[in-house]
Amino acid sequence: MLLKRLLCWGAFLPLLLLCGRLYSQEKLITGKITDSLGAPIVNATVMARGATKGTQTDATGSFRLAVPAGATTLVVSSVGFSTREVSISGDLNITLQHANQALTEVVVIGYGTVRKKDLTGSVTTVTARDFQSGVINTPEQLIQGKVPGVVITPNSGQPGAGSTIRIRGGSSLSASNDPLIVVDGVPLDNGSISGASNALSFINPNDIESFTILKDASAAAIYGTRASNGVILITTKKGRGGALKVNFNSVNSVSAVIKKVDVLSADEFRAIVNARGTAAQKAMLGAANTDWQDEIYRKAFASDNNISISGGIKSLPYRISFGYLSQEGILKTDKLQRTSVGLNLSPSFFDDHLTVNLNLKASTQETRFGNSTAIGGAVSFNPTQPVMVKSNRFGGYFEYLDPASATGLTNLAGRNPVGLLEQRVDRSTPRRAIGNIQLDYKFHFVPGLRANFNLGYDLAEGKGTVFVSDSAADSYLAGGVGGVNNHYRQKKRNTVMEFYLNYAKELPSIQSRFDVTAGYAYNNYLTTQYFFPTYNARGVKFPNSDPAFPFNKPENTLESIFGRANYAFKDRYLLTATLRRDASSRFAPMNRWGLFPSVAVAWQLKEENFLKNSKLVSDLKLRLSYGVTGQQDGIGNYDYLSYYALSATGASYQFGDTYYQGFRPGGFYANRKWEQTATTNLGIDFGFMNNRISGSIDVYQKKTSDLLNNIPQPAGTNFSAFIVANVGDMENKGVEFNLNVQPVRSKNFTWDANFNLTYNKNKITNLTVVPKDINYPGFPSGSIAGGIGGQFVFINAVGFSKSTFNLYKQVYDSASRPLEGVFVDLNEDGIINQNDLYKGKTANPNVLMGFSSTFRYKKLSAGFVMRASIDNYVYNNNYSQTGTLNQILGNAVLYNASRSLLETGFIGNSQQLLSDYYIQNGSFLRMDNFTLGYNAGSIYRHKADLRLSFIVQNVFMVTKYKGLDPEVGAGIDNNIYPRPRTYSVGISIDY
Repeated sequence: MLLKRLLCWGAFLPLLLLCGRLYSQEKLITGKITDSLGAPIVNATVMARGATKGTQTDATGSFRLAVPAGATTLVVSSVGFSTREVSISGDLNITLQHANQALTEVVVIGYGTVRKKDLTGSVTTVTARDFQSGVINTPEQLIQGKVPGVVITPNSGQPGAGSTIRIRGGSSLSASNDPLIVVDGVPLDNGSISGASNALSFINPNDIESFTILKDASAAAIYGTRASNGVILITTKKGRGGALKVNFNSVNSVSAVIKKVDVLSADEFRAIVNARGTAAQKAMLGAANTDWQDEIYRKAFASDNNISISGGIKSLPYRISFGYLSQEGILKTDKLQRTSVGLNLSPSFFDDHLTVNLNLKASTQETRFGNSTAIGGAVSFNPTQPVMVKSNRFGGYFEYLDPASATGLTNLAGRNPVGLLEQRVDRSTPRRAIGNIQLDYKFHFVPGLRANFNLGYDLAEGKGTVFVSDSAADSYLAGGVGGVNNHYRQKKRNTVMEFYLNYAKELPSIQSRFDVTAGYAYNNYLTTQYFFPTYNARGVKFPNSDPAFPFNKPENTLESIFGRANYAFKDRYLLTATLRRDASSRFAPMNRWGLFPSVAVAWQLKEENFLKNSKLVSDLKLRLSYGVTGQQDGIGNYDYLSYYALSATGASYQFGDTYYQGFRPGGFYANRKWEQTATTNLGIDFGFMNNRISGSIDVYQKKTSDLLNNIPQPAGTNFSAFIVANVGDMENKGVEFNLNVQPVRSKNFTWDANFNLTYNKNKITNLTVVPKDINYPGFPSGSIAGGIGGQFVFINAVGFSKSTFNLYKQVYDSASRPLEGVFVDLNEDGIINQNDLYKGKTANPNVLMGFSSTFRYKKLSAGFVMRASIDNYVYNNNYSQTGTLNQILGNAVLYNASRSLLETGFIGNSQQLLSDYYIQNGSFLRMDNFTLGYNAGSIYRHKADLRLSFIVQNVFMVTKYKGLDPEVGAGIDNNIYPRPRTYSVGISIDY
């Protein structure tokens, strides 16, 4: 045995010596990369000329690289700087010169990339350098306030709640207004995932490299069917080869409520009840002084930790990342935990002719949802009663009792808000994986010709349970057999397959360049929705709760053929033409295919002789584009068919002791076709002083025709009272302005600033089959709480913006106090009715602004992000619903009221709900983010770099609005989950 081992070692020894000799033929190069002012350049790429791998500079601009012994030249490059080649000699100090970024940057667009200087459409890119910082749990929050024309409104302060995203005002009334989001070439659907607050919350923001927003039709038409509301391309971080690099960052924070709904104090409440209540109502008063909003909210803690490993093994660049987020909500019992993993491999083969990009992003969440009904309950619950009582019933929480009731509880009484939170356990464990493999092959025998194949998937599963104790008052039944123990589950499988050919050719003889792309795309979206019986807390099934089917599998498919041609003449005259033909299974065969063209031209004035050598003007380009995009989201998968569907359980027929669900026909409209949006865009890009001042101005008009609109049907003409049909037109007109400035750039201090402004005016131009029918008043929208039956505060009408308030004009007394139920008789017929409602202000802002700035002094940095919304109005539903005496005394039990009652003295006229008194100016100025950072530099024997940061989110807001928060996406403020102020400390280590 010993002899065999010696022989083996003897055989391997020469090989080991050879490997050692080969290894010794490398030499170690060190150095530092700085700009012309001596400031370090971070993440610059350094490699030996002719090598396939290199390294990147650290936070101090330093690098270490092993190169072959025979290497003589290093190639150094970085975005925004001119590439430089230097001779290898000892420790190097290399200076890069700032380049015209309009000439050097490469922008990701649909199915390819293009130099920024060659763009003909309205495209904005935001990279990681400019992202918002702090505890960011959904990707879109990274670019809030950063892009003109893009409105990102947080849905609530709940962890992972996500945002409503609108690009240039949206394009539809009844169909979707959400933009198409594409992650590393995988288009995502706009549907929700069961058990998740927001489908985008599964994507770890720390893995994102950049956002590219395609706003006009020239840029977005390559995506055809779903591009009417714009396109957001998300590119995640990739491996770049070179030596092993490890990054660890951790952000830990505490959040707190900064403002509560203004309600009566316990003493004010007692005074009103004692002065105006009955003896029975006075007996309902307690001795406590409870602020119920304080009881349901808390200081919340969060920790977001991420580690990434990147580098290259020969010709295999890689990046692996792991993330863990644990975030409490400020609403008690609310918590989100997310574990994520990311993998990118980007090897190349056949002398770099074949490039493979493999991307995988997977995450799972463990969530407990706080019972959000407690928010409204805390606003209105009796402040004179305690949270807990000396009783074992109902978990010991105070509840209104009635011995005559079968349950012992007062019927139609609100339940203890803290009990609603603590006695409901709503847990979910959703998960999602998005991945694709993209093969890009450059043909050997045809220079400039490449083939690209992309196969991707988006898999998701959401499941969870809702448990409410049988002792909880919220679901208590006689005999204590109540409570809830229900399950839900959903699966999604979305697949994409795309193939395109691209041919690029330079023709120096005619000073021309062609870039032509043609391809095919297939997208399939399949959902499996499971149905379960309902159970009580003891696991006993409720009678007649069995579902008719165990599951349902709705599915829709998109099939597309697309092409794009770019032509440049003399590097200054640019032309882009795009054509996409789409088919959707949601339309009948005769209307299944839609054609979506676009054309754009641009003139690069900077390349003209009179500006080419100008040191003042570094970029100047005019753009003009026109194109058509489509819309098919927001309609049913099979609505073009005449079909029967099972009725709801509430519409069952009783035969004996058994209830049966029947089948009912659905509304039928076979002629439904694509909603189309035609966009015209005129833009100018500019840069001065080597782009220290740069920006763009865009003027646009979007006209949507054949609106997918939910219109009423005459009685007896269809099987549904409303159907979605192609009726109506709408337009958006606007101006966008973006300005980037670097006022100071020196060796020790730099100051960068960005300002953007958007003006958008929306108008409905037609809503009827007969164009501009003056007799059609429009249709209502915007349901509010507090009324009997459906009451709406908005109207969509011709000549007005969507979401225009349609209310009575309030009459005031000599002291400027509103007179309850007294309104202006606009038509002077002596009766106040629907004919006296008037169309006034809108919930949509006319002007949006964003301002961000970053300061860097030596190792210190600071920055902030601010946003402003001007001329938007909010209906204060908290005032209208709870600001009356009847709110306190007009129910089975006592409820607290808004302090607006002290101003108005309103009793509770139901017609008063439709008063314009409740419309308040929602304009605001908000500082979203303030960051202070310190770059400690090298640690651990110069092998690692340390950065520290302190971050405040939701710093302050200036507004005239009297409610909780004017930033509500629907324009109606009613018991929203408050957005907290968050203080964070961050640490980042690069090794």
